[in-house]
Amino acid sequence: MEIVDDNGNKIAPPQENKRIIAGVIGIFLGCFGIHKFILGYQNEGLIMLLTTVLTCGLAGGIMALIGLIEGIVYLTKSDEEFYFLYQENKKPWF
Repeated sequence: MEIVDDNGNKIAPPQENKRIIAGVIGIFLGCFGIHKFILGYQNEGLIMLLTTVLTCGLAGGIMALIGLIEGIVYLTKSDEEFYFLYQENKKPWF
């Protein structure tokens, strides 16, 4: 996906792209949903955090796996694709 202006010229995505930080945090701290909070998904972040905390970590492995998968997906997207999918269009899961 490319951003183009009215004349057909490519435009760089806005500088608020959080792909790398969200991807790395998702991989290492995914069970707590911190990567969701970074992207502005408060409800999804709370779901992941509360699932881990309220089960005393028993469901933390599942949340960590989700965070790992999401982190890898974030890091494999291009900056433009990530921005449009997760920051502009607000796709909350995967």
